[in-house]
Amino acid sequence: MTITTRAPLPSPAEHAVSSTTAGEAIPRRFLMCRPEHFDVTYAINPWMDPTKPVDTDLAVAQWEVLRATYESLGHRVELIQPVEGLPDMVYAANGGVVYDGKAMAASFTFAERQPEGAAYHAWFDEAGLRPTIQAASQNEGEGDFLVVGRLILAGTGFRTSVAAHHEAREFFGAPVISLELVDARFYHLDTALAAIDDQTIAYYPPAFSAASNAILRQLFPDAIVATAADAEVLGLNAVSDGYNVVLTDKAVHLHERLRERGFNPIGVDLSELLKGGGSVKCCTLEVRA
Repeated sequence: MTITTRAPLPSPAEHAVSSTTAGEAIPRRFLMCRPEHFDVTYAINPWMDPTKPVDTDLAVAQWEVLRATYESLGHRVELIQPVEGLPDMVYAANGGVVYDGKAMAASFTFAERQPEGAAYHAWFDEAGLRPTIQAASQNEGEGDFLVVGRLILAGTGFRTSVAAHHEAREFFGAPVISLELVDARFYHLDTALAAIDDQTIAYYPPAFSAASNAILRQLFPDAIVATAADAEVLGLNAVSDGYNVVLTDKAVHLHERLRERGFNPIGVDLSELLKGGGSVKCCTLEVRA
């Protein structure tokens, strides 16, 4: 697959936001969905195994700790009503992208998740985000669109289409950089790359094509490189406020690297939700309004 970005890549400095400096915690607004109906009854990614039992009560308890962690850090958490029959709706990040007050709801790849797009679209509309649309192209929201400074990094290869990258570029009026994923375990961009602050990412190079690795090295020469052990526990499925980085407690090496760079890693246990192929970031959609 050949990935193009339509325009020359910006320099690392060009996509930074001058009002934010590394190490500064910025209050965020998050959308989450309580996993009241969470289960693994089908398999649409390599992490899912319907033969393994799921403890929904434990998933809820772990999710509540994540929610409380955000609130303790001063972040605003809003909730979308879970819908019975949509067990993956807890992975709110996949529901869409909100950037500069504009909202694009997802258009999911698999039939099992397609009704989620309409539910998130309705929430965006009721929240007063304008304009609000549902993507015309195959698009799995913040699973494959990560904002770093004024850039939007966009994944493709397993879920979100390259056409969705072009659609997002036109709708949001922002640079969108296409990145190709090549390992099915890392089927969304947010499983292989984390936005840490407006200049810093952490990522797992083997999850990306050679061309996409070259793009990432050019844009982020000082990126934090995760180990296989970090990636294999979805350690890169993390949420950062510019200083505090919330991620699985199992990504020990990544915790160390973040501390070395002046960030504050906060470990949480989302082992039950990992059975569906998601961790911290998957449960968290940022509302940039």
